[in-house]
Amino acid sequence: MGSTRGDRVYLWWCHSLVDFAKLDVRIGHILEAKIHPDADSLYVEQIDLGEEGGPRTIVSGLVRHVTLEDLVGRRVVVLANLKPRSMRGVKSAGMLLCAANEDHTVVEPLRVPDTAVTGERVWAGDEALLSLEPATPNQVQKKKIWEAVQPLLRVNAQGVATVAGEAMVTSAGPLTAPTLIDAAIS
Repeated sequence: MGSTRGDRVYLWWCHSLVDFAKLDVRIGHILEAKIHPDADSLYVEQIDLGEEGGPRTIVSGLVRHVTLEDLVGRRVVVLANLKPRSMRGVKSAGMLLCAANEDHTVVEPLRVPDTAVTGERVWAGDEALLSLEPATPNQVQKKKIWEAVQPLLRVNAQGVATVAGEAMVTSAGPLTAPTLIDAAIS
């Protein structure tokens, strides 16, 4: 018995959500931020992810889009299992997930529900996917998991962040974009 087009679409959809579950996407809280000493378009942030080792340093290119005043104290969505990399001499241990319009003239961090817990993992589709262990940073890089998932991340017409059409959620509700709709997430 052969597979139908619907079966292939369903399998692709399931595979996409499993790949998203391999990413360690967490709720973070920006404790402090400053302009990068060697790059005036970058912020260097200290972000609490609820980890024993304390806050992480993450470098992001949000200077032209978000003021320091709006960034410090903000709750954000962090891709936490990327391999740390040096950005102009500062090691960045993750990436903020943001919505952006097509030409990247408007970029905004995803909005987190007020009662979401710092360090909580984000899921899409079925909460049971949280039982899957996130990939290691080496696996994310070698298997190009981020590259496979990123094109599937969008803000829908209702302003909800999605993966392959499924809402990205926490126990407190879905992630949203403050002003962008039908936009890419990266």
